Amino acid sequence: MSGKQQTLIEGLLAGEYRALARAITVIENREDGYRELVAALHGYTGNADVIGITGSPGSGKSTLVDKLALAYRERDEQVGIIAVDPSSPYTGGAVLGDRIRMASNVGDMDVFVRSMSARGSLGGLSTATADAVKAFDAFGMDRIIIETVGAGQNEIDIVRAADTVAVLVPPGSGDTVQTLKAGILEIADVFVVNKADLEGADRTVMELREMVGLGDDVNPIIDGGAKHGHGTGTESTESDAQEADWTPPIVETVATRGDGVDELMEEFAAHGSYLDESGRRTERERTRSAEELRQLLRSDLNGMVEDEIEHQGGIDALVESMIDGDRDPYTLSDEILTPIEECLAEQRDG
Repeated sequence: MSGKQQTLIEGLLAGEYRALARAITVIENREDGYRELVAALHGYTGNADVIGITGSPGSGKSTLVDKLALAYRERDEQVGIIAVDPSSPYTGGAVLGDRIRMASNVGDMDVFVRSMSARGSLGGLSTATADAVKAFDAFGMDRIIIETVGAGQNEIDIVRAADTVAVLVPPGSGDTVQTLKAGILEIADVFVVNKADLEGADRTVMELREMVGLGDDVNPIIDGGAKHGHGTGTESTESDAQEADWTPPIVETVATRGDGVDELMEEFAAHGSYLDESGRRTERERTRSAEELRQLLRSDLNGMVEDEIEHQGGIDALVESMIDGDRDPYTLSDEILTPIEECLAEQRDG
């Protein structure tokens, strides 16, 4: 590790905001040394409470996050906000980077807002986002709030990064809940009907209550189907029964006025207590770590494959050989992967 990196790490751990900002830039841009940086911070993580805020565009996520940060600051807590925005098709960076709707905490050094790009991730979060959470955590933030893009039903990666996930549902027609039900609604630890002063809010709350009460497949967690919401009526194990103790509450808010924010924070705290008392927090951390490792391995392996493609003349040349009929895609795949497999086998046997 270079002296510059060591200085950056020491500054971040000492609570220097300039060092935190620089570290996140290094992480997001995948600059030289970012892996060593994240590795060095890993041992200082695990103390922050991570809250995920997701929901459809226009549901008021940014405004609610702003009011949550303000309320946590009134409790003298340090707050880190990662606002995940759509990726620019030209630069790959965040499109909505100025965050003009988070105005309440401007000038407060103990609220650090960082916009990051989804980097084309279908699940809404890039690997860099998870690494940035580690930087916030090691820095000493009490609360880390991740606001996702909210671009559709694939917005589920947040459950792998957050301890508690709040899904915002705006008031709407009777089809609103049914439309979202098969997607991001399934990951909610807390449902939030924001803009509750608008027409249709009562109906949306009723639909959510019916959905939760019927015990539909709410909350399939990252471990491949375990639920911590209301039971489904199917046969269950002792572990399933323990996880079924948590039924996602429904909180009504008017974020522009701050209405309902205190109640929402109480539900976050209740869910945190549930995770600790039930043992689910440890289980989530274990599963999260496994998924993080798998994702990193996939990313690294993809990089090796790209390097091998270039070594064999580039993707255009390989495609041309397919079009000419000289080789088929399966043969090409074997030719590209064989050197990697042989190298791994040699290392393993040696």
